[in-house]
Amino acid sequence: MSGTGGSYSNDRPPNSSVVDPDYAGDPASGSFFNPEFKKHEDLKQMLDSNKDGLKLEAMKRIIGMVAKGRDASELFPAVVKNVVSANLEVKKLVYVYLVRYAEEQQDLALLSISTFQRALKDPNQLIRACALRVLSSIRVPVIVPIMMLAIKDAVTDMSPYVRKTAAHAIPKLYNLDPEQKEELIKVIEKLLSDKTTLVVGSAVMAFEEVCPERIDLIHKNYRKLCNLLVDVEEWGQVIIINMLTRYARTQFVDPNAGVDVNEKEKPFYEDEEEEEEDEDNEETLSKRSKPMDPDHRLLLRNAKPLLQSRNAAVVLGVAQLYQHVAPASEVWLVGRALVRLLRSHREVQAVVLTNIASMSTRRKDMFEPYLKSFFVRSSDPTHIKALKLEVLTNLATDANISVILREFQTYIGSSDKEFVAATIQAIGRCASNIREVTDTCLSGLVCLLSNRDESVVGESVVVIRKLLQSETVGHKDIISHMARLVDNIKIPMARASILWLLGEYCDKVPKIAPDVLRKMAKTFVTEDDIVKLQILTLATKLFLTNPKQTRLLCQYVYNLAKYDTNYDIRDRARLTRALVFPPQGHEDNKLAKHAKKIFLATKPPPVQQSSFKDRDQFQLSTLSHLINARASGYQDLPDFPEEAPDPSVRCVEVPDSFTPENHHRPSHQKKTKTPKTKSFYSDESSPEDDSDEEDESESDSDSDSESGSSGSDSSDSSSEEDEESESEEEPKQRKKPNVGMKKQSERHPDSQSSVTEDSDSSSSSSSSGSSSSSEEESDDSDAGDKDEKSKKEKDQQQQKQGQQKKKNSVPGNRSNLDLLLDLDDAPPAMDTPVLTPSLGGLLTPSPSTQPAQPLPPGASIQPAMAKFVPTATQELLNRISGNGLSVSCRFTRSPHLYSPRMTSVELSFTNNGSEEIRDISVGSKKLAPGMSLHEFAGMAVLKPETTLYGTLGVDFNDTTQPAMFDLMTAGRTFSISITAPVGELLMPLAMNEADFNLHQSKLRGMNEISGPISLSSNNLETKNLVDRVYETANLLQVQSSTTSVVKFGGQTASGKALVLVSITLPENGGESSVTVNCEKMVISSMLLKEFQSALKRN
Repeated sequence: MSGTGGSYSNDRPPNSSVVDPDYAGDPASGSFFNPEFKKHEDLKQMLDSNKDGLKLEAMKRIIGMVAKGRDASELFPAVVKNVVSANLEVKKLVYVYLVRYAEEQQDLALLSISTFQRALKDPNQLIRACALRVLSSIRVPVIVPIMMLAIKDAVTDMSPYVRKTAAHAIPKLYNLDPEQKEELIKVIEKLLSDKTTLVVGSAVMAFEEVCPERIDLIHKNYRKLCNLLVDVEEWGQVIIINMLTRYARTQFVDPNAGVDVNEKEKPFYEDEEEEEEDEDNEETLSKRSKPMDPDHRLLLRNAKPLLQSRNAAVVLGVAQLYQHVAPASEVWLVGRALVRLLRSHREVQAVVLTNIASMSTRRKDMFEPYLKSFFVRSSDPTHIKALKLEVLTNLATDANISVILREFQTYIGSSDKEFVAATIQAIGRCASNIREVTDTCLSGLVCLLSNRDESVVGESVVVIRKLLQSETVGHKDIISHMARLVDNIKIPMARASILWLLGEYCDKVPKIAPDVLRKMAKTFVTEDDIVKLQILTLATKLFLTNPKQTRLLCQYVYNLAKYDTNYDIRDRARLTRALVFPPQGHEDNKLAKHAKKIFLATKPPPVQQSSFKDRDQFQLSTLSHLINARASGYQDLPDFPEEAPDPSVRCVEVPDSFTPENHHRPSHQKKTKTPKTKSFYSDESSPEDDSDEEDESESDSDSDSESGSSGSDSSDSSSEEDEESESEEEPKQRKKPNVGMKKQSERHPDSQSSVTEDSDSSSSSSSSGSSSSSEEESDDSDAGDKDEKSKKEKDQQQQKQGQQKKKNSVPGNRSNLDLLLDLDDAPPAMDTPVLTPSLGGLLTPSPSTQPAQPLPPGASIQPAMAKFVPTATQELLNRISGNGLSVSCRFTRSPHLYSPRMTSVELSFTNNGSEEIRDISVGSKKLAPGMSLHEFAGMAVLKPETTLYGTLGVDFNDTTQPAMFDLMTAGRTFSISITAPVGELLMPLAMNEADFNLHQSKLRGMNEISGPISLSSNNLETKNLVDRVYETANLLQVQSSTTSVVKFGGQTASGKALVLVSITLPENGGESSVTVNCEKMVISSMLLKEFQSALKRN
C-alpha cells in the first residue's frame, strides 16, 4: 500500500515500544526504514476498534488529511465499514469522506449501497442529505434507477436541506444518463414551485444545467423568484439573476428602443449646441419607448437592493442585469456599487475593473463622479494599474483632462517599466481623442525623449509617431530631434518608428534623411527584422524623392536585403526593386511609372481606441468577457423581441401550499396558516404574490422547526435565516399545539395517525440537547394523550385494510432490480438469506428487531463484505507492446453487478504516448468451457498521459485457467490474458462456530486436505496471522471458542461451494498445520499451497 498523507508521528508502527514523543516524531528515528512499517496502520486500528471515541478521532484526522490535499484513498475499505456506525458524529464524517472518494472507489462504494438506501429514511435530515450526496457521487450507470427514485423521494422530503441536496444531485444524474432528461424535468418543475429560499437557488441551478431552453417552466414562478430574490443565499442569487437576465431578454421588449445608448459628443461650438437642443427634445419625444412591463419593472426593483450585497459576484450580477435589461437612464445606479468593490482583494479588483473598463467606453457619465477612485496606488500590482489607466483614459473629457494628465505625469517616474509604457500610451490616446490637449501632450512626450530610461524614450517615440500622423504641420523640429536619437535608441520598435517618420515626411527634412539612411546601411546586417523592413521603405522613398543623392545607397541596401536570412525581407526587396529599378525592356511598366504615388500616398491617421471597445459582444461579468474570447459553454445573450410575448402566462393562480407526504415530520410541527396583516412586498406585489409569500413563510417555519427537532446535530447545517424564523415560531407552537393537529386532520384524515407515530419514533431517536426541544416533546405527548382514542380506532382500521391487501395480493417474481429499489426500513422476515452482493443484489442483512433466539443449523451463514481489498496490480499489456497503451488489472473482491457468479476485475488503461487512442473495447473472446466474460463499457477517447478505468466481469468457473480476449483500439488488436489467483475466486461468508463445525464434519475424506506450515515469527500472533490470510484469500474469520485454532469461512464465487479453512497454532513447541475443507479438491490443494507459502513470509 502507498499513501502520501499523515504526519510523521502518526506513521510509526503500532507495535513499536513507547519512546519519547519528540523522538518518535523525528523522521530520522528510523521508523520509516522499519520492514514492518505500514502506512496509516494506527488509523486503521482506531477505525476497527469498538470505541466511538477512537473512531471519531481517526475520522477527524482523516478529514484533516483530505482538507490538506493529501491522498487518503487507501483508507477507503476501513472507513466505509463505519458507515453503519451508531454514533452520529462518526457517521457524518464518514459521509464527508465518502463524497470525496466514492467516485474513485466505485466498487467498494457499491457494496454499501444498501446502507445508503436505508440512510435515506434516517430521522436526521443531515444523514438523509449525506446519503443522497454519496449516492449521487457513485458514477455507475447501473444505479441510475436507484438514484432517480432517491431523488424523487428527496424532493418530497419535509427538510429543505434534503430538497436542496436533491436539486444538486439532478445535474450529476443528468451527466451520467442524459436519457433521463424528461423525468428530471418533472422533478425540476416540482422544485421550482418550492417556496423555501434554501431550495430555490439550487432548483434554478438544476434548471440551468438540464433544460435551460424550457422557459415555460419559469413563467408561473417568475414573480415568486423576483420576490424571493433578496432572501435567497448569495450564490443562489447569482444563478437566479443570470437566469432572469436571459428570461427578460426573451419576454420583454427593449426599454432603450429608439434611444441612442451611446453618449452623444458635445458640439464644439456653443451656438451649435443651442440650435440642436430643440431638435433633440423633439426627437426624444417621438422616439420615447413604450411603458415598461410591470413584471420587467418588478425584476429591476427587487434586484436593486442587492447592490449593497457583501458578495462581489452578486453585485456584478445585478450590474450586468441593469446593463443588458434596464433603461439607459437607470444604469447609473450600479456605478457606486461597483466602485465600492474596488476596496476588495486584488482578484476581485481585476474582475470589477475589467467590467468597469468595458462599461466606461459607452457610459462615461456613470463613473466620472468617482474619478479619484481609479487613481493608481503604489501597492497595486501591474495588471491592476493597467486596468485603472484604461478606465481613466476612457473617462477623460475636456473638463477633467487636466486632472488626469497631472496624474499621468506622476506615473512616469514609477519603477515599473511596463506601467510607465502603458502610461505613455494612455497619454497618446488622450491627446488623440481630445484635440485641445494634443499640442500639450506632444510637447510633454518630446520632453520624455531626453529621459535616461531607454524604455521610456522608445515608447515615447512610438506614441509621437502616431500623433504626428494625425497632424504634422509645424512639427519639423520634432522629426529632426527624433532623427538625432537614432544612434542612442536601441529598442527596435522605436527605431522603426523614427525611420518610418523620416521616410513619410522626407520632404520636410531633405538633408537629415539621407544621412540617417547612410548610418542604417552600415548596421543593416545587425538590425532586427522590423527595422530592416523600415530601412528598405526609407531607401525606396528617398530614391523616389531624391534620386541623385540616394541612388547608389538604395541599390546597396537592396543588395544587402537580397541575401538576408529572413524571407520577408528578401521578398520585400525583390518587389520594391522591380518597381523602383525596372529591368531592361520593362521600363514602360505601368506600376513603375506610378511608384511614387504608391509609396508616397497619404496614409489615414491611426485610430486609437480602447481595447475594451469590442467586448460588448460578450455578456458582462462572464468568463468570456473577462478573457475577451469565447469560453467553452458560453451562450450569447438573446436579442430583445420586437413585440413582447403574451404577459398573461405569468398571471397564474397560486396553488395551495405544497406539503410533501413523508414520515419525517414530527407531529408538533403541524400548524395552520396565520393571516398576515401586511406583506413584505406590499408596495410592489400583487395579491397573488401576497399569497405566495404567506405560503412561503409557512413552509419556511415548517422546515425550520423540522430541523430543530433533529437536535444539536442537525442545527449545524441550518442557516441564520432558519434559526431566526424558528425562534419566532416556537412561542406560537407552544400556545396552540392542537390547532395545527385539528387542521391537519381535516386535510389528511387518513394519514394523521401514521404521521404521528412515525414522528414520535423519530423524535425519540433524536438527541434532546436544548430546553426548547424538551418542551416541544412534552406538548407533543399531551396532544397525543388527548387523541389517544381516535388513534386506536384508526390503527385498527389500518390493520384491517392491511390484512385485506395481503389476502388480495399475489406475490410475483421479483427481479434483482426490484429488490434493489426496496427501501423499507423493516424488511419482512425470511427463512432464506437476504439478497446480498454475492447472491446478486446489494442489500446486506438488516438487524433483527426480535429478541435473540437460538438459530437453526445453517441459519447463521450469510454473505459478507471483504475484509481486505488488494491494491497490487498485474500488468496485462506493457507500453512497448501496446504502442504507448499500457493495461493493468486489479481484483476488487466485489461481486459484479451483471452476475453474482462473476469476479470484478478493475482494468486501468494508461496512454503513455503523445497521440489520442480511440475506441477501446473488447473484441473476440477465447474462453474455456464454462467460463463467461462481461465486457467493460467502451472508451471513446483516451488522451495522452491519461488513465481511465473499466470494470470487467469474469466467471472463472472455479478454475485458474486464464480468461483470454482481444482488446480492440482504432486499427489495432492486442491479446489480453487474465489469470486469477485461487484466493480471488472466493467470496467471504459470515457464520458462527456451530455451523462451521457442522459443515466441516460433512466435508471429510476426499474433501479435506491438510498439511504442515512453518509460521514466521510475525505470523505467530493471531492478528498478524488473520491479516496474512485475508491478503491471501477472500475469506472471513469465524469466531472460535479456543485460541489455538483460527477458522475462516467462504465459498467459491461461481459454484457457491463452501470453503472452510482452519489453522492450528503451535502449542508447547508443537507444529502448526492448516486444513482446507472443500468439495472441489483442486481448489483445496491450490489454496493449501498458497497458505503454506504466504505464512512463511514476514
